[in-house]
Amino acid sequence: MTLAPRALCSTAQAAWRENFLLSGRDVARWFPGHMAKGLKKMKSSLKLVDCIIEVHDARIPLSGRNPLFQETLGLKPHLLVLNKMDLADLTEQQKIMQRLEGEGLKNVIFTNCLKDENVKQIIPMVTELMGSSPRYHRGEVSERPLMFLLDTPGVLAPRIESVETGLKLALCGTVLDHLVGEETMADYLLFTLNRHQRFGYVQHYGLGSACDSIDRVLKSVAVKLGKTQKVKVLTGTGDVNVVQPDYPAAARDFLHTFRRGLLGPVMLDLDILRGHPPAETVP
Repeated sequence: MTLAPRALCSTAQAAWRENFLLSGRDVARWFPGHMAKGLKKMKSSLKLVDCIIEVHDARIPLSGRNPLFQETLGLKPHLLVLNKMDLADLTEQQKIMQRLEGEGLKNVIFTNCLKDENVKQIIPMVTELMGSSPRYHRGEVSERPLMFLLDTPGVLAPRIESVETGLKLALCGTVLDHLVGEETMADYLLFTLNRHQRFGYVQHYGLGSACDSIDRVLKSVAVKLGKTQKVKVLTGTGDVNVVQPDYPAAARDFLHTFRRGLLGPVMLDLDILRGHPPAETVP
């Protein structure tokens, strides 16, 4: 759902944030320790395979990809599978392909595994890639079955490029929500949706207009969902229980609704594709 910002805002002139303020967030702690072991194990496993199938989220085709695969591009056939295409706005798909090809990736498939879209293209492409590779004729190639899939856990790069990249990964469920902060993630999501003029959240939650204040949006979401919590407030006559909107619960619902595609398809890497500078700033 794409609407003109002026038609949605209560004020005559809509002005969305151009920068997302960050206050010294430690991206390093978002990288779970067990992933370091997974990376080492994956690197040793790569010696045994003839073709690498890299699976990444189609909403972030350029951000957060593991550089480990980049190191092996010149050695082994490599297929990039961009899954969850149903959740991604692929209006700029041609630009995505051009950018990836510029990075040495010519074999790319967009898929939706839940509906089996394009999934059947993977095996034939892998077969073709291995057949044209000299490594295909070595003695260790599997015969029964003819093709053996070695699965590995999903692992992040040990160094996330930037806080904004980390936030994109978190929105796609790659980083645990509590490590980043659900309300911070919800704020970045709202910032991104407004900046890209994707106002599906207005219709989904029955809001009167689009808004750039995460507090106001989460308050409206909490009220609509009946998510409230009692908070003790100290007054001159003692403690008083006050019912307030449950902002964390509203933030969780906002994130889950986005991840289920109920806010419409979104391309989180749209700014990169359009050559815009990073949106993050540190005060």
